[in-house]
Amino acid sequence: MKKILVCLFVIAGIVQLNSCNKNDSLGQSEDPANLVLDVQVSETGSGMVTILAQAENTTEYRFDLGDPNVAPTIQAAGNLTHTYSTTGWYDIEVWAYGSSGRYVKKNDRIFVQVGPVVNPFDPAKGYSTPLQYAGMHLVWQDEFNGSALNAANWTYDIGNGCPNLCGWGNNELEYYRAENSWVADGVLTLEARQENYQGYNYTSAKIHTQNKFSFKYGRVDIRAQLPKGQGIWPALWMLGKNISSVGWPASGEIDIMEMIGGQGRDNQSHGTIHWDQNGTKADMGKSYTLSQGIFADEFHVFSLVWDDQEISWLVDDQKFLTADITSTALSEFQQEFWLIFNVAVGGNWPGSPNATTQFPQRMTVDYVRVFQKI
Repeated sequence: MKKILVCLFVIAGIVQLNSCNKNDSLGQSEDPANLVLDVQVSETGSGMVTILAQAENTTEYRFDLGDPNVAPTIQAAGNLTHTYSTTGWYDIEVWAYGSSGRYVKKNDRIFVQVGPVVNPFDPAKGYSTPLQYAGMHLVWQDEFNGSALNAANWTYDIGNGCPNLCGWGNNELEYYRAENSWVADGVLTLEARQENYQGYNYTSAKIHTQNKFSFKYGRVDIRAQLPKGQGIWPALWMLGKNISSVGWPASGEIDIMEMIGGQGRDNQSHGTIHWDQNGTKADMGKSYTLSQGIFADEFHVFSLVWDDQEISWLVDDQKFLTADITSTALSEFQQEFWLIFNVAVGGNWPGSPNATTQFPQRMTVDYVRVFQKI
C-alpha cells in the first residue's frame, strides 16, 4: 500500500519521472514516443511565439512557457501561441503524455524581443582595443560569449536598495532584475524598461564582481555601446574591496564611465573618483565629449590606467583626465577594487525620464579586460 501511495503522489505532482515503477519502462504500445518540438519566434517585436509539438500515442500536452506571469497549460492539442510582455530569454518545456500516464519531454531556450530595439548594435561598428599590450599581461576578462552570464565572474544586484539604501543612495527610480540582462551574439545586454514591477515604474539590470574578482593596479578596457535619453544613467565603475567593513566613501569609488542622457548630453561621458576626506565625501572628475555623434551610435572603449602614482581615464585611447593619488589623503586608491556595470533610471544627477525618453534602452558590452604589468 505504501508503494502505491507514493506512486500516486508522484503522478499528481508531475515531477520529472517517466514512470512510477522502474520496471514499467517506456516502449509499450500505449506510451508516447518521438516528440518533435518546433518553436517559432516573431521577428517583428510583437513578443509572439508559436509552439508546435507532435508525438505518437499522445493524449495531452503540458506547456511550461517560462513566463512567470503564466501558469503551465495542459491541453489535448500540441499547438500553442503565446505573447510575452517583456524582452528576454525564456526556457520552454513541453511534456507529451500517453494513456499510460507516462510522458516524454523536450525543452527549448528562446530569446524574445518585445517592442523595437531603440539602439540596435553592430559589433563591427566602433572602436576596439588589442588583446595585449607591451609589458603587460591579461589577468582577467569576459568576452560575453555563450548564452548566459558567467556566474563565476558576476553577481546580480536585485531590487532598489531598500531597506538600507533605497534608491541606491541617489533617489534612483528603477528596480533591478536579473531578467533585464542577458548574454547573446557575443555581447552582454543590460536593458532599462518602463514597466510596473514591485511598485516601481521602471526596471533595469546591475551586475558586479564583488567576492569574485578584484584587483589592484593595471589597465581596464571595456568596449560598450551606451543607451540614451533623459533620465538614463549607464555606468561602468568600481568600489573598494573593503566597503563592507569601512562603508562608502571610505572605501573609495572609481567611475570609469558615467553618462547622463538627454538634454544634449548623450555625447558626453564622465570619469570620476570619490573618497573620504575628514568624514565627508570628496570628488575629482572630468568629462569627455565626442567630436561627432553620440555614445549610442556605436561601440566605444572606456579605459582606466592605474598604478600607485596616478589614475588616468581614456575614451578610445584618448586620455582626458589624470589624478595624482600619491597623497596619503587618497589612500583609498592603494587597494583592490571590484567592478560594477548598471543602467540606472532617474536619480539626483540625471533627473527623471520624460515624454522624450524612449524605452527600452540598452547598454551593450562587448568585452571587459584587465591587464597588469609583467
